[in-house]
Amino acid sequence: MLLHHATWPEVDAYLARCKGIIIPIGSTEQHGPNGLVGTDSICPEVIATEAGTEAGILVGPTFNVGIAQHHLGFAGSMTLRPSTMIAALNDWIESLARHGFEQIFFFNGHGGNITTINAAFAEYYANYSLAGEPCPIQLMQRNWWELNGVMATCKKIFPVGEGMHATASEVSVTQYALPQAIKKVEMSPKIAPVGGFADAADYRERFPDGRIGSDPAQATPEAGAEIVSFAKQALIGEAREFFGMDLKTEAAE
Repeated sequence: MLLHHATWPEVDAYLARCKGIIIPIGSTEQHGPNGLVGTDSICPEVIATEAGTEAGILVGPTFNVGIAQHHLGFAGSMTLRPSTMIAALNDWIESLARHGFEQIFFFNGHGGNITTINAAFAEYYANYSLAGEPCPIQLMQRNWWELNGVMATCKKIFPVGEGMHATASEVSVTQYALPQAIKKVEMSPKIAPVGGFADAADYRERFPDGRIGSDPAQATPEAGAEIVSFAKQALIGEAREFFGMDLKTEAAE
């Protein structure tokens, strides 16, 4: 069940049986020569959407621009400042809390968001701690690739060249979700170099085609389907536990 595809009475009815919601959160940034700029938002969104449809869990709109300043050397990349993202996340949380949501599960697709999401949680909780009041809202973030068994599945499919950025697995997920957008590109070297970076200029100089340690040319929509199928079941399990409900597997209302 997607929040954007529901009416307000349907959301009210959902809240009568469950106080939890999943919010996909990602980034808008380059993913090498054959990876879509929206990869880090598409991956958590497609996994969450399929999980929500199967388990009757409400899935909110995707927070799709995150912390990606180091990618700004590549066309199309966008970023928020950490302070902007913290403020925006707190507005999202407060809006949902006003309607009675009590568990908000941020399902993340971009490693660069992790620290700022945690800071946003700390900012929200501080309002209650400083007032000497218990917080009625539980907040959680989870990276899709860290769901139980997902990384092992990705490494089984891609034992060589999975890499750290513009990975074969994440590109496969986008190819599964958007087969019409598959890009066939020759890349050299076949497996990109690895290493650290500082700002956008440093990143572009060290990794001129945007990849880090990866060979995403081996991505396939079939691999993406396998990864999504595994990940959505893991997400359903974690959401059920976090929401504290026995959500029966059912089609979306």
